[in-house]
Amino acid sequence: MHLRRFLTRTLYLFAFVCALAGGFIAYALFTTPLPEHITYGMSFSVPYARELGLDWEEAYRAILDDLGVRHLRLAAYWPMVEPEEGVWQFSELDTQVRLAEERGASVILAIGRRLPRWPECHVPGWVAHYPEAERQAALQSYLTAVVERYRESPALLSWQVENEPFLTVYAREQCGALDAKALDEELAFVRKLDPIHPVLVTDSGNLGLWYGAYRRGDRFGTSVYVYLWNEATGAFRTFLPPEMYVVKRALMQLLFGRKDALLIELSGEPWLSTPIATTDLTLQLERMNAERFTEVVAYARRTRFGTQYLWGAEWWYWLKERGRPELWDHARPLYVVPPQEGGPERNTLHRT
Repeated sequence: MHLRRFLTRTLYLFAFVCALAGGFIAYALFTTPLPEHITYGMSFSVPYARELGLDWEEAYRAILDDLGVRHLRLAAYWPMVEPEEGVWQFSELDTQVRLAEERGASVILAIGRRLPRWPECHVPGWVAHYPEAERQAALQSYLTAVVERYRESPALLSWQVENEPFLTVYAREQCGALDAKALDEELAFVRKLDPIHPVLVTDSGNLGLWYGAYRRGDRFGTSVYVYLWNEATGAFRTFLPPEMYVVKRALMQLLFGRKDALLIELSGEPWLSTPIATTDLTLQLERMNAERFTEVVAYARRTRFGTQYLWGAEWWYWLKERGRPELWDHARPLYVVPPQEGGPERNTLHRT
């Protein structure tokens, strides 16, 4: 008798929880309509362009002037700007920012140890074996130099501090374990250096819980990979429906309040187990092609993010230079070149 009563109550509780969850999901979906217009941006990486054997500035100019990209995510790779302790080389990053300014483009500038592109954590060799206290001091010196140099740029929209720092299951050998206290100190340090521009913190869309990143950032960014690869399964398509991003975002808003959120990394290139430059072209285009690109963009639209930064233009340009312009041409309609006069919208996303 007691067992039956217990099972009945458990069943009712389970049904109530399911109904509550179902109601929340339905509310999240029905109150978040598909965007009428999506603002598309692009990530760009000088080291990746070099890995492909490209003239990085030529490729970058083509992204700005041929594709018409006006929203950029750039990265201040520490080994690139401080190859030796106290020796600063800003010429390449200066060029990227200057060309963006001249075109009235906006820039999200990623700073820190963990930045976009393999090997995920980018630390100059001279600091690798420093004791922890000296490593942190060196990191703060690098952050100070970068923030103070670009915080007055009319192109600067926000800082991205670290890249998916809570994705600890990935690149652990390169990045080590997450030190949440050190991350909080880094965020506070950047905000002190620049109290005007907002700080973006990102998390994986496929694997992240979003909790740690969303509550720490002034803005939140996530990634979308529709076609993936890992050692255990090989190549596969995500099983997550795009609506899951809507529900996760609604849950974060419920817990931590509304804030600007964007899709910061939408993959439009193949996920391979070997570098692209050494991988057979047939396999590259099997993993990512115009048909799949269309599918990825349509999937991302259903996530309801109004701003979406794509990932892979360096590869599209590399293909175009080899007589395969399909992906480059396929992406062009996403971008509309605005009038040259005026600068990017700087004030709407600033912290208050």
